[in-house]
Amino acid sequence: MNLLDPQGPVAAANKTILIDSVAIMLAIVVPTIIATLAVAYWFRQSNARAQYLPDFAYSGRVEMVVWSIPTLTIILLGGVAWIGSHQLDPAVPVPGTGAPVRIQAVSLDWKWLFIYPDQRVATVNSLTVPVGAPLELQLTSGSVWNVFFVPQLGSMIYTMNGMVTRLHLRADHEGTIQGLSAHFSGDGFPSMMFDVHVVSPLEFPSWVANTVKTGAVLNADSYRELARQSVEPGRPVYRLDDPRLFDLIATQQIPPAPGPTLKTQSAQSYLGTQDAR
Repeated sequence: MNLLDPQGPVAAANKTILIDSVAIMLAIVVPTIIATLAVAYWFRQSNARAQYLPDFAYSGRVEMVVWSIPTLTIILLGGVAWIGSHQLDPAVPVPGTGAPVRIQAVSLDWKWLFIYPDQRVATVNSLTVPVGAPLELQLTSGSVWNVFFVPQLGSMIYTMNGMVTRLHLRADHEGTIQGLSAHFSGDGFPSMMFDVHVVSPLEFPSWVANTVKTGAVLNADSYRELARQSVEPGRPVYRLDDPRLFDLIATQQIPPAPGPTLKTQSAQSYLGTQDAR
C-alpha cells in the first residue's frame, strides 16, 4: 500500500501533488522554525547587543512579512489543489491501450463484490484487470457508507447506498497490489481488504473463460445471501446470471442490508441514554 510507489498514472499524479504540497508547506515551516530559534538566541539575556524596545507596537515591514508569506503559501497550495483536483476528476476517462474494462463495485458488510457485466462474471475481494487498459468503475454500497481505495492506483472515492459514483483508473505494471476500505463500517471493517491482480492483456481473457466455468451463480437470491454480515475468508468467483444486477442494487430494487447492529444490551442502553440527552 505504498503511496510513494504508484502503479498507475492517477497514483503518480497524486504522489506529485503530495510531494509538491509538502515542499510548499516546508517553505514556511522551516524558515519559521529557524527564525524562532534565531530570535530566542539573539534576545537571550546575556546578549548586550540586543535592543530592548518596550514601547514597540507596530512595524509595517514585520506585518508585510508576517502576512505575505502565509498568503503566498495558501495561494500556491490552493493552486496545486485546484489544478490537481480538476486534472484528476474521477469521472474523467483515463486513456490506455485496448478496450476499456467495465467494473461494478459494491461494498458490503464486510466484503467487496466486483461485477464484470460485459464478461458476465463476478468476484469477491479480488479484482483482476489487464495491464494498460482503461478501467471504468461504477461504485455503490449494498449497506452503509464506505470508501473504495487502491493506494497504488489512486483516487479514494465513496460508495453510497442508492447512489452510483464513477472512477477511472489504469494499472501500468503487472503484479498484485492491495485495495482496502477506508471508512469504518463495523466489526468486520479490518477484513475489508481485496487483492488487485494486474495481468497481461492475453491472460485476462483466459481468466474470464475459466471464471465463467464456475458452478456458483450470482443472481438476486445469491446476492442476498452474500450481502449478509460476514467476513469472507476466501475469494469466491461467480458466473453472473443477470447483467442488470448492479442496477437493481444501486436503485434499491434489491433492498439494502441493514448495516451493523448492536449486539450487547449495555451498548444499546448507553446509546439510548445519549439520545435522551
